[in-house]
Amino acid sequence: MSGLSAFDLTGRVALVTGGNRGLGRAFALALAGAGADVAVAARDDQRSAGVVEELRAHGRRAVATHTDVTDPASAQAMADSVADQLGPIDILVNNAGVAVHRGAFEMSPAEWSQIWRLNVDGLWHCCRAVGAPMVERRSGVIVNVGSISALIVNRPQRQAAYNASKAAVHQLTKSLAAEWAPHGVRVNAIAPGYVKSEMADVDRPEYRRYWIEDAPMQRYATPEEIAPSVVYLASDASTFMTGSVLVIDGGYTLW
Repeated sequence: MSGLSAFDLTGRVALVTGGNRGLGRAFALALAGAGADVAVAARDDQRSAGVVEELRAHGRRAVATHTDVTDPASAQAMADSVADQLGPIDILVNNAGVAVHRGAFEMSPAEWSQIWRLNVDGLWHCCRAVGAPMVERRSGVIVNVGSISALIVNRPQRQAAYNASKAAVHQLTKSLAAEWAPHGVRVNAIAPGYVKSEMADVDRPEYRRYWIEDAPMQRYATPEEIAPSVVYLASDASTFMTGSVLVIDGGYTLW
């Protein structure tokens, strides 16, 4: 296998958490465009249904599952439901997450817990629920969505809790990659920079000076620009790659 054929996902089943908006929706559509059948896991059933329609318009099988990734039982039910409807899960994209801009002294214990439960615990529950059958089959790929916030301290906003959670995602990615590599399962992560979506208004005047003008490319990304990297990590184009964090940030972390 060589060239573009290595990116072909025909016959594979992908699951994207938080897959009904923003980056998650772009990931789901890109995976379907590469040939995968796709399941969308999220809590907003109406939004998920809309994305499923888009995926089916690509000629792919697609389903939605109502999932709270912070609940281990819900994560397990998600994995079981998708496997029952589409077949064994070949690709898991852990995209569900939340960010709160708050200084250390202003952040409430509830906000800290919310960030950690979704960004770290949720990813952990999904990796275990989907990863166990992958290890048993000795085949599978997991792509975790980290952030450049795991590598830098963002400004001007204060978000220590979010930064710490994404650093945990990166380290968990490496740890699971090392543990599961002998079982044929690859685990990698992406670390996007500032991406404009309905959930992130990155070009607001108070942020533009730091988030856009400080980047060598002096612009933000769109979800569609990040999505092909997920296809790469999910495909046979990256078969010798595990435990890596792929930074996609317009050069932001160079300075």
